[in-house]
Amino acid sequence: MNINEIKELVSQFDQSSLTEFDLREGHFELYMNKNEASRGMSTVSPTPVITESYQETEMVPKRQPQQTTMDETKPEVAKDTQKTFDGLEVTSPIVGIVYLQPAPDKPQFKSVGDNVAKGEVICIIEAMKLMNEITSEVDGKIVDIRVENEAVVEYGQPLFRIQPS
Repeated sequence: MNINEIKELVSQFDQSSLTEFDLREGHFELYMNKNEASRGMSTVSPTPVITESYQETEMVPKRQPQQTTMDETKPEVAKDTQKTFDGLEVTSPIVGIVYLQPAPDKPQFKSVGDNVAKGEVICIIEAMKLMNEITSEVDGKIVDIRVENEAVVEYGQPLFRIQPS
């Protein structure tokens, strides 16, 4: 994340009705707060607080085996496992609201069992009134959708599982 992107986020946060914003991406962390109290502090100035710890790293998709139960109903990763998954887990790169369809009257971008091409949009995440298209990094098949439409998602939260072809 470069300084211009940070300045834009600070500006949008200042103009928004949000009172707190926390973004973590690798070794980068951005925290802004308009509240009276913050993260263990008794008082804080009304201006946004920015914490930055940045180290350049190469973004590599997770390709470690993941485990889940087949009857799982929650979007979180299951702790007690019955089946091993070997494929790509698509995680949220930002905090926001996930949309699994392009518009309320349109069908979902992808459903379980659908094939997906590299670069194809699989969902949209709205963050600070900006729509961010999330695309597949591989050709493959959607084997699991880990979130519900219009759910609030956290940074790093699993969204989809794709079995590469």
